[in-house]
Amino acid sequence: MSDSRFEDLPLAEPVLRALREENYTVPTPIQARSIPAQLEGRDLIGCAQTGTGKTAAFALPILTHLANRPQKPKRGRPRVLVLTPTRELAIQVGKSFTTYGRHLKLRHSLVYGGVSQVPQTRNLAKGVDILVATPGRLLDLMSQGHVDLREVEFLVLDEVDRMLDMGFRPQIEEILRRMPRERQTMLFSSTMPPAVHALALQVTRDAEWVEATPEGSTAVGITERIYSVKPDKKTPLLLSLLDEPDWNQVLVFV
Repeated sequence: MSDSRFEDLPLAEPVLRALREENYTVPTPIQARSIPAQLEGRDLIGCAQTGTGKTAAFALPILTHLANRPQKPKRGRPRVLVLTPTRELAIQVGKSFTTYGRHLKLRHSLVYGGVSQVPQTRNLAKGVDILVATPGRLLDLMSQGHVDLREVEFLVLDEVDRMLDMGFRPQIEEILRRMPRERQTMLFSSTMPPAVHALALQVTRDAEWVEATPEGSTAVGITERIYSVKPDKKTPLLLSLLDEPDWNQVLVFV
């Protein structure tokens, strides 16, 4: 699989055209190992670090399935649901569907908290094929009657370890109760601790397991450093590090 190319995979021609326009020719390990199983209709459990191409690993086969079985989008009734832990990740996933699905007549919508729900409900009312959502806002809109998950064919749980760390397990289980048991489920996580492993077994059936990188290893191109520091010294240390002249971009998680 290491020598495979996107052109060798049975992806829909409009999807392959979008990949060619982006100059994407060779799939990453997680993509090469997981896309064929998903195209065959298998549930999938994938473990790979952030930045290894997990979004395309599920977006490309989903877009292919939708392209091969087109339907008119329905008001508030998506065929695809992608659950993400944060709005930032939801936006990123939405952009990927826009990029890879640019030659398909599909509608996708984003649902996340921290902003007005009015534009989101308007988009849902126009009909939606793909819904990318965070759990809390999704349940809120479901309770108001804006979203109905009874016709979901494809479910993706993305960055599951982060969702569980953020306490979303009850919301995930409530969402699962609202959708069909007959569906294709894909679960992706950067790590596979016991809680994620248990959830993966709960939500999938006869799933293909794909681990593209050893658990806990560092992605290629990333250098890690650890500073042992007392709590009251964290901010001064951060400010000192930010004063170093060789930073081009800095992202601080708090």
